[in-house]
Amino acid sequence: MNKPYAFNNEQMNGIVEDTYSQIIQECENLKKSTNCPNEQIVALLSVIASNFATTTDKKED
Repeated sequence: MNKPYAFNNEQMNGIVEDTYSQIIQECENLKKSTNCPNEQIVALLSVIASNFATTTDKKED
């Protein structure tokens, strides 16, 4: 089982906040450049999130 993790206050007010802002800005830039709908941004973010999701291998008997 994975141990719970939380960013500390310094991280939340620094790198985490900066990363969040940059992701939002880049998504807005993508929408503006491509005229894509929000749903396309959500789909892209979902694909990106799946790269970081924990996977469990299922073995069939």
